[in-house]
Amino acid sequence: MKQISYQKIFLFYVFVLTMSFAQAKDIVLLSPDKKIQVKVEIADTVRWSLQVNGEQLLNPGAIWLKLGNGNILGLAPKLQSQKITAYHKTITAVVPIKQKKIDDVYNELVLSFKDDYSIIFRAYNDGVAYRFITNIKQNGITILDEKVSYNFPADYRVFWSGEKSPTFQSHYENLYPDSTMSAIKANDYAAMPLLVQNKDGVNLLFSETDLYDYPNLFLAADGYGGLKSAFPKPIAESKPVRDRDIRIIKTHDYIAATTSPRKFPWRTVVVATQDKDLLVNQLNYKLATPPPTGNYDWIKPGQVAWDWWNANNIYGVNFKSGINTETYKYYIDFAAKFGIDYIMLDEGWTRTTTDLMNMNPNIDVKALIDYGTTKNVGVWLWCLWEPLDKDMDKILDQYVAWGAKGIKVDFMARAEQYMVNYYERVAKACMQRKLMVDLHGAYKPVGLHYQYPNVLTYEGVRGLENNKWEKTITPKHNVTLPFTRMVPGPMDYTPGAMINATATNFNVVFTQPMSMGTRAHQVAMYVLYESPLQMLADNPSNLLKESVTTNYITKIPTVWDESHALDGKIAEYAVMARKHGNSWYIGAMTNWKQRSLQVDLPFAKGKKYKAVIFKDGINSDKHASDYQIVETTISGDELLKIDMASGGGWTAILTEVN
Repeated sequence: MKQISYQKIFLFYVFVLTMSFAQAKDIVLLSPDKKIQVKVEIADTVRWSLQVNGEQLLNPGAIWLKLGNGNILGLAPKLQSQKITAYHKTITAVVPIKQKKIDDVYNELVLSFKDDYSIIFRAYNDGVAYRFITNIKQNGITILDEKVSYNFPADYRVFWSGEKSPTFQSHYENLYPDSTMSAIKANDYAAMPLLVQNKDGVNLLFSETDLYDYPNLFLAADGYGGLKSAFPKPIAESKPVRDRDIRIIKTHDYIAATTSPRKFPWRTVVVATQDKDLLVNQLNYKLATPPPTGNYDWIKPGQVAWDWWNANNIYGVNFKSGINTETYKYYIDFAAKFGIDYIMLDEGWTRTTTDLMNMNPNIDVKALIDYGTTKNVGVWLWCLWEPLDKDMDKILDQYVAWGAKGIKVDFMARAEQYMVNYYERVAKACMQRKLMVDLHGAYKPVGLHYQYPNVLTYEGVRGLENNKWEKTITPKHNVTLPFTRMVPGPMDYTPGAMINATATNFNVVFTQPMSMGTRAHQVAMYVLYESPLQMLADNPSNLLKESVTTNYITKIPTVWDESHALDGKIAEYAVMARKHGNSWYIGAMTNWKQRSLQVDLPFAKGKKYKAVIFKDGINSDKHASDYQIVETTISGDELLKIDMASGGGWTAILTEVN
């Protein structure tokens, strides 16, 4: 009987596979310009592949969702219908990070299957994406696993920073070293975004967007030159470590317990045939959920005088500097002098880090906020995420009563389903109270800032603060970030160092930190780096001493009507032009290589501009703080010459001449 039973099982699987191959079908979806092709294969499972300009960039890779009831959506699929539709829409951004008006043009393929699920593919001229949709009507569903696979036809170049924690705990501050897929060890995983490039220089940047009630996707090396999915699971048991960390002891055996019907996150692949195209890509923003109709005039992007990086190490005053009312009044006076919108009260203003309602006895937050109001300077408040989670409504109501403009939430350092939901709860609770949000200790942007435009910026970046304890924030790193981390959304790098050093002169000094690269390199970040909430990291005493630089920086906006990528190579250099109102701003940065560039200005044809240029000084190769400010006239019909020193930068503010 046992022999017959095995034979029956074998014959059943042969029948299933035979039927699957009998129904095998290839469906092709093209981008609007027909240069990108997605081919979906429906056979024993659903697979998809990618071609760009006729060249295969992704070989077929399987996708599926495994449910708690044993069903695997995408395995042995039974296609019921298919539909391709072309769309052409325009998005108007509430907070314009790259530009105010965004063309949203794509072709969409909807595949509907038996068992109440669909898979949607979209093809844009600059990328592709897919997502699962379940139409199962029940109180809840459990997702045991999701299969995401990216298979490459060759050993691609990769900018990848492997995560080492088996529990996926991290601040997601990647270095993006330049490597190859074959150099990545099997099962090493990375936080996204992750960038690969083929031998012809075509770039694929992998990420995700519209992520709600579901864990972050990580990508692991599969041991065969490709990438596979990995997910943090919900925490079953943990122990606290200090005031802000936990040690995960046990997790559940699923990745998400969620609802249905629902839409799952978009799996996105940005396509850029030139490196510079990555600088202006908006795929992840376009795919995210739009905000509800409403009045968002209270959301005010701007610059911030920040305290933590400079350790409140102000000087030339007649009081003891530190976390006290006198010091922060000094910050407010400084901000008012230069028209800076906000100051930040970072860690230390509360009595303890876990008591978010009571102040350090040396500081009066309400008095400071009232004082700032008289100077037209708003105040942001830092807080640890977990104490806020425990009493969110009461704490936020108190901050509103004091008059705070926003909160900086810190040290989340996880990416499982609970934490994803926490991000949305914070965004929603603050939206209801007209508070803005800065997410630190955070994973990469996943579309939340589109639906909740009060979420102005995210950390999740190896930024300037790391100069306080290590030597990793090099000019090469700084010109890698715009092509990698910055593509999915804004990043709170926190620029603004006034003590600048060459490679040989740089030292780690925690309370008087400096930056690698030139002063002009730092200034250019205010044009190149996208963050609607943009920090001035150095202390007000240094910024007052360097008032010429400070005056220049504070003329640069933090949001943009238009953005144009003029030139760039990953890890080498980047040049961008941005428009705000009637003025244009051009920013350029280079790695440790001295560089001369000539760039075209397509937005300026037939026009002339007065240009105020902040550039490297003649001695910046020896004294990195050396700079020059030059006023000249620029013609849009001529190539613009940009000269940069080693680790240098170049910035211009352009006003049209009639």
